[in-house]
Amino acid sequence: MDRSPFAPLGIDHIVLRVAALERMLGFYCGVLGCAVERERPEVGLTQLRVGRSIIDLVTLEGALGRKGGAGPSVQGRNLDHFCLTISPYDEAALAVHLAKHDVEVVEAGLRYGAEGQGPSVYIRDPEGNVVELKCPADPALAASHAPLIGP
Repeated sequence: MDRSPFAPLGIDHIVLRVAALERMLGFYCGVLGCAVERERPEVGLTQLRVGRSIIDLVTLEGALGRKGGAGPSVQGRNLDHFCLTISPYDEAALAVHLAKHDVEVVEAGLRYGAEGQGPSVYIRDPEGNVVELKCPADPALAASHAPLIGP
């Protein structure tokens, strides 16, 4: 197998096509703590800062969003899920915070990710996209949690 002339370093950005921008901003900024970094309303784009990465929210009616056809719905999604590493990972505080915002934890457990095994929770944003919130890998913390979930 040929070696690549470059090494992937991480996720730069993801793009979510959205039907209700204000509701999504309320979730990603108000609940998850992202910050609006840049807006380009002429093309229907709002970019949110997430640590070193960006989440692009593209409105369905905007120039960029129209290229993708039908929007997310019960019949289809934009992606399976994406994962945000969060710190600190305090399960009790996280549960209280999510409940305060009426965000249901869909699934919780120990999972393997880019930094290794650690606890995480799956939640849904207002348009049904699955977001995983994951603790940075910590062998001591990982050993004290539920059995491994997922691959």
